[in-house]
Amino acid sequence: MAITGKVALVTGAAQGIGRGIALRLAQDGADVALVDLKPEPLHAVAAEIAALGRRATTFVADVGDREQVRAAVDHAARELGGFDIMVNNAGIAQVKALASVMPEDVERIFRINVQGVLWGIQAAADRFVASGQKGKIINACSIAGHDGFALLGVYSATKFAVRGLTQAAAKEYASKGITVNAYCPGVVGTSMWVEIDQLFSEITGAEKGETFRKYVDGIALGRAETPEDVAGLVSYLSGPDSDYMTGQSVLIDGGLVYR
Repeated sequence: MAITGKVALVTGAAQGIGRGIALRLAQDGADVALVDLKPEPLHAVAAEIAALGRRATTFVADVGDREQVRAAVDHAARELGGFDIMVNNAGIAQVKALASVMPEDVERIFRINVQGVLWGIQAAADRFVASGQKGKIINACSIAGHDGFALLGVYSATKFAVRGLTQAAAKEYASKGITVNAYCPGVVGTSMWVEIDQLFSEITGAEKGETFRKYVDGIALGRAETPEDVAGLVSYLSGPDSDYMTGQSVLIDGGLVYR
């Protein structure tokens, strides 16, 4: 319970990896602010956290909107009495051949995956500095931020961008006692991968489930990843054992990508 009494904010917390992270941080002793565009699933996750004996608050926000992200951080601090950990988890996938990508495709995914992380870094760091405290900022990257994948080219570009933001922010905020790191999942059995598999099927003609199985077959540990696997790494990055670690984008993929 290394983070007992700390306050964490998790974006994209209504389902999948975000839900898994929020529940793990609550199990570790944190109170958690849950942010997403989907209010009903957020309330369900909040109820799960309450059942663990921790406090939760929900806030509906679009992470691509800078002011909404800042409002979410303010809400977390006000409702939970502090602010210590920011998890910029929200993101979307995109499966398209580069030749088919249109300007609106690029604008949408960069707005959420890159700007959403940037606004989260800004809002959290400003809160930490104003409070005169140290803090943890943890960003969602991906194996696609270490290795570009065919048909995931623009998505990969957003995740390489997250690695760059993570490194730059780590250097800019180190003197303030703020660490900035990222987690890089692989093939996680969530609704996002159901969507990715379906889109690969439409483009390549692969049978439904074939793309997912192909990638899982390449994992050294022999199984698909779970949200709980990812949450374990975020738990470490949130706690005091990672205090001397910053600017890192850590692969947590079961041995799929080696970089």
